[in-house]
Amino acid sequence: MSDDAISPSAKPKGTRDDALTVLKRLRDNRHVAYFAGGCVRDMLLGIEPKDYDVATDAPPEKVRRLFSNTQAVGAAFGVILVRLGGSQIEVATFRKEGAYLDGRHPSEVRFTTAEEDAKRRDFTINGLFFDPLENKVIDYVGGERDLKYKWLRAIGDANKRFEEDHLRMLRAVRFAARFGLEIKGETATAIASHREQLKRISPERIAGELRLMLPPPTRPVACRELGRFGLLPVIFRHLPEDSTKPTNPRAFIVELLAAGETISFGLALAALAFSYRAGRREDVAPLFAREEVQTTVKACRTALKISNEEAEWVAGCTELDKLLGNEKPTVAIMKRFLAQPFSSDARKFLRVIGERGETAADRVNWLEQQFADFCKDNVAPEPLVTGDDLVAQGLKPGRLFKRVLDAVYDAQLEDRVKTKDEALRFALEVAKG
Repeated sequence: MSDDAISPSAKPKGTRDDALTVLKRLRDNRHVAYFAGGCVRDMLLGIEPKDYDVATDAPPEKVRRLFSNTQAVGAAFGVILVRLGGSQIEVATFRKEGAYLDGRHPSEVRFTTAEEDAKRRDFTINGLFFDPLENKVIDYVGGERDLKYKWLRAIGDANKRFEEDHLRMLRAVRFAARFGLEIKGETATAIASHREQLKRISPERIAGELRLMLPPPTRPVACRELGRFGLLPVIFRHLPEDSTKPTNPRAFIVELLAAGETISFGLALAALAFSYRAGRREDVAPLFAREEVQTTVKACRTALKISNEEAEWVAGCTELDKLLGNEKPTVAIMKRFLAQPFSSDARKFLRVIGERGETAADRVNWLEQQFADFCKDNVAPEPLVTGDDLVAQGLKPGRLFKRVLDAVYDAQLEDRVKTKDEALRFALEVAKG
């Protein structure tokens, strides 16, 4: 079973006290039991663990007998969820895995010792155990030393670790960025040489890793590492071939992503994809056009299977030609933009590209002044005229409706019509015209 037996986002939380109760019961029944994995790593880094896992030599069926409320979430791999108090504690039996035949799942699993269990894990920092009763770290793989020196190393043969589960390459980048670690020697070489294997990983799993690494403030490091190891061309392989595309994302993207705050995944992905497409172009303006943005969104959908909402967010953050074109946008265009749910993120994107000189800084500054003024009032008032009103005036539903309603609403946003009667008269003029 791969390292993400239960996805980090879906994994239930377990408190230290409840995990300790589980561990003590296993010990009382003459079993070896330790805290394992990420909670140990976090404790050694001085980070409060979000949850606690327990590893033991007790077989799954014994774990289920010892606790009254359990769920087999990966029984074949020895993973049992124990519900205790307010927690759900993941209890995993020490295991050794056979060959991985599909880049994710082992062909066989056998239960074994703590040492062998540690050696089948991905990185040394995740291969640590902790005995809370003795207050002692159990380290079979050199993880303590690597944490001390801020190194990220695969356990054992790095090539084998990435051949077992190709997603571990992205996990390496995520851990390095999150904890400020340097990906060392053979591990770095193995990532670069195995990067094409990411194509074998499902889009959903790749997107899951990106959702964890791109929104946090540490995303600049993650972006640089994705570029350094040549992972971006694999992730964005569905974009049109372009000789101007670099291995690393355009410099301004790091500035956007270095804002020191957590941002939405939609904004982060939009910025990274746009930056990658920008490459070494001198003129990035064409990439703001709807057709180009849709090309980017389609590629992200194919590569990552992002949700409809995320796709709309990527498009909304980067489809800016109406704002940045040769002609200044109308009041209606700007107010319609501000009414969109993604407008706050799109404005962050606008500000950065203006500051970095990727488009006219004067235009961006002017837009921000306009936005500030408009936001003092309601930028999305209820329409004065609806489709029912047009029907009541004798108009038949069809293509004309949208044109008329859009024109009337634009006039309303720009205060050219202020009452329902004025709006209806204007609607009939548009319909005749």
